[in-house]
Amino acid sequence: MSRVFFTRLFDLLVVLFGVSIIVFLMIRLIPGDAVAIMLGANTEITPERLAELNRRIGLDRPVIEQYLIWAGAALRGDFGTSLWTGRPVAGEILIHLWPTLELTFLALFIGALLAVPVGCLMAQTRGGMADVTMRVGAIAGLTIPSFWLGIVLILLLSSLAPGFSSLGYVPFSEDPLGNLERMLLPAFALALPILANLSRLVRSAMLDALGQDYVRTARAKGLSERRVVYKHALRNALIPFLTSVGIMTGYLLGGAIVVEQVFAIPGLGRLILGAIAERNYPLIQATILVVTAGFVLVNFIVDMLYMLVDPRVRA
Repeated sequence: MSRVFFTRLFDLLVVLFGVSIIVFLMIRLIPGDAVAIMLGANTEITPERLAELNRRIGLDRPVIEQYLIWAGAALRGDFGTSLWTGRPVAGEILIHLWPTLELTFLALFIGALLAVPVGCLMAQTRGGMADVTMRVGAIAGLTIPSFWLGIVLILLLSSLAPGFSSLGYVPFSEDPLGNLERMLLPAFALALPILANLSRLVRSAMLDALGQDYVRTARAKGLSERRVVYKHALRNALIPFLTSVGIMTGYLLGGAIVVEQVFAIPGLGRLILGAIAERNYPLIQATILVVTAGFVLVNFIVDMLYMLVDPRVRA
């Protein structure tokens, strides 16, 4: 198992290395003079100003040297300073990181927690009215955009419960109930596509598991149907489920960008969009690198859990 662990860890480092190169080159592949764009239309663009900003960002050096300096600083947690505020980029990311992580993992928790019993129920009632109804609902959940669902939920809540706070963000440490009150709707809007996708996956995996010989043997021993489904069949059905959860986490991080705008949550999504609007490239590079590294790290953890659930992968 240690050999597989270090192999996966090496793959993770290689992926992060490749991502860092792509993120670094993004600013240099943009058509036009990126430095002139940073100065803005309301600033008199002179050769002196261009030279100063080039020197400040380090664009006056060779590309390879620029990357080595940037990557070396990034490994130490130094992503440079914001072009507009002058504050360290790492500090700004840390301020906005927790709301995004909370929204992402709360949505993942809701979606994954509900997907297992819903998928099992769909498999047990295969072909019945409950199965057909939930399958139609799952298809609808896959097609409804999270931002549209968020807007609809805000409108419904404002008419049904005007006193319920659904916009903005309150840190959990300051007001736990207020935090959950504001995060519940965006988390549900973000979780619905995940719930729909994972429940269909669990249904398919459970139908396959319930047809195996060991399940028929368990039933022949007189075990209850609940024990057969949730103890024997579900463990094997969770193998593809765990893999999909890791992939879904990456999509949740991307979807959180839009949902944060709808619910006015000051997370990484709003930070990235604000940095794009301001042409704040050091902040854009660092934020995208952090989000991508989080996605890769989650998939690494899922690989390790996959080996614990399925010992055959360790070989």
